[in-house]
Amino acid sequence: MTDLRKLCAETFGTFWLVFGGCGSAIYAAAYPGLGIGFAGVSLAFGLTVLTMAYAVGHISGGHFNPAVTVGLWAGGRFAAKDVAPYVVAQVVGAIIAAFTLYCIAKGAPGWELGAGKLASNGYDAASPGKFGLGTAFLVEVLLTAFFLLIIMGSTDRLATAAAAPIAIGLGLTLIHLISIPITNTSVNPARSTGPALVEGGVALHQLWLFWLAPLIGGVLGGLAYRTLLAEPD
Repeated sequence: MTDLRKLCAETFGTFWLVFGGCGSAIYAAAYPGLGIGFAGVSLAFGLTVLTMAYAVGHISGGHFNPAVTVGLWAGGRFAAKDVAPYVVAQVVGAIIAAFTLYCIAKGAPGWELGAGKLASNGYDAASPGKFGLGTAFLVEVLLTAFFLLIIMGSTDRLATAAAAPIAIGLGLTLIHLISIPITNTSVNPARSTGPALVEGGVALHQLWLFWLAPLIGGVLGGLAYRTLLAEPD
């Protein structure tokens, strides 16, 4: 059975990622005259991973993302028996975070729940830049694969372990800078699931893509690092 401490760490870490990243988009980016914009939201997502990697990474490994968990399994860094419990813990944390964001947001006068109001992901009309399904799929696969390369490389046995959260956090920041206009950036099925379940509608209908594409990208990234870049044992 998977250690309960590890599952709690993954739940807390994923909660923080969704609460901090999506929360910055919901509250701070939309604040009249002082909005933090795409750059601020991108940095917020990076900071959530960086801070939680230092806080609980030594307990669970600091995945906070089903695509990372599956990618690390594909890369030979994670046990198959722990994949499902980790994914469940991550999704639970994301859902709790999304409901918390909703409870806070509805306290503002005139705020109403609707499409995109909780920083959900989407394509076609639900994409910030109106990018289509094929583009969204390509971007999510590609960026998730590179995210796994960053994670596996910065945590390899010859890398500087203490600096890994910085590289990973900055990597996620860069990913958001690239893809917020395209899909509102997922690369994380749990991050997509929380807001989609609370919003419903188009976000929930399109959620399948933000499971399929990141999981494929995670596997490709994990396999690529394992077969092409990893130091021989």
